[in-house]
Formats: sequence, C-alpha cells, structure tokens
Amino acid sequence: MPEPKSAPLTAELYTYVLAHNPPLDPVQEALVDSTRALFPAEAIKQVAREQAPLLAFLVRLTGARTVVEVGTFTGLSALSMAQALPDGGRLITLDISEEWTAHARQAWAKAGVADRIDLRIAPALDSLRALPAEPHIDLAFIDANKDGYVDYWEEIVPRLRPGGLIVVDNVLFMGQVVDPSVTSGSGADVRAFNEHVAADRRMESIMLAVADGLTLARRAG
Repeated sequence: MPEPKSAPLTAELYTYVLAHNPPLDPVQEALVDSTRALFPAEAIKQVAREQAPLLAFLVRLTGARTVVEVGTFTGLSALSMAQALPDGGRLITLDISEEWTAHARQAWAKAGVADRIDLRIAPALDSLRALPAEPHIDLAFIDANKDGYVDYWEEIVPRLRPGGLIVVDNVLFMGQVVDPSVTSGSGADVRAFNEHVAADRRMESIMLAVADGLTLARRAG
C-alpha cells in the first residue's frame, strides 16, 4: 500500500493553512456564523472555510463566465464564486429548499452580487435538463444529495465546454468510500460515483484530499 506523504491535519496545522489562505470577507464570515446558529444540525452541509477561496480561485483561473452549481444550501459557495465572476458573468444555482436559500439571498444582496446569481428552486435534474443542450458551461460545482451525483454529472458533462471544469465535493465522504462494511447510503453512492468518474474517458479528473475530498475534472478536447 502506498505511503501517504501528506502531514496529518491537526487543529494547529489546519489553523495554519487557513491563516495562509485568503481570509473570508465580513459577509462570508457572517454567513458562516449565522448558518451555524440558525441551522446547527445541517451546518455541515456548508463548504469548508478553505473551499470558499478555492472556488473563487478556480473561477478566476478558468476565466469562467457561466457557472452552474448543484446544491446551494445557505449560499457560501455561490457567494464565493459569484464574487469572482467577471463583468457579465452568471451563476445558476440549484436547490429545493426555500428556507435555506432565503438565507443565501440575504447574504448575496449584502455582498452586492445578487444580480449575478440565478437561483432555481426545483429538483436539480429538472433544472439541469432545462438548460441549453449545447456545450456552454465553463465551470460546475456539485455538492448536493449523493445519490444524485452520477445523474448530475451526466447532465453537466455534455453541456460543459471543451476545457471546462467540474468540481465535486465530498468524494471521500468521511472515509466511508474505503469502508467495505458501507454497502448502502451516501458513502456507497459516492464510491459508485467515483468509479463512474474514473471510467469516463470524456473527462480528465484528479481527486484531492481537500476537506472531505474534492474531485476536479476537465472536459477533454
């Protein structure tokens, strides 16, 4: 078995990493705090603190103008990506919760990016299938119900422009992907998704041990 080269991520080392990343701005910080206060049981759904600046970095790096997000929750990831969009850029974000996304809308308005974000409340597959069929998406972020990951991937890939990027969260799912006793539920769903991605010759993908696991996949061609 290969030896891991990464350092164990202690609390002290994690604090060091955050200190050497771009800090969250006041609206982002307030959104993190209010999400924990208002939705303590669901706050784990929010992207990790280091992922918010990473998503913004990827938007800028790719020059993305059209971004699609599957899974909005309280809007931190959408906020981060929208802030990084160039003039005229657009982010479409998909969710089914009016309660969580109402909180997101407030944060987007405070940050002055509400006009860049198109929130669509409906089952994500329906919303994805309603998008234009031709390749037009520059970047997509998937962070929603794990049993839908393969379906979301299959709707997004044909709509992704050549060289476009898909970012997928929770691909390690708290280590359950390597636990043989996990044969059902989200851990098993994510394991099946990871195998699906690895076999997809349309995409060039890499899995990273960032937060709960992050896959970056680039459309070939």
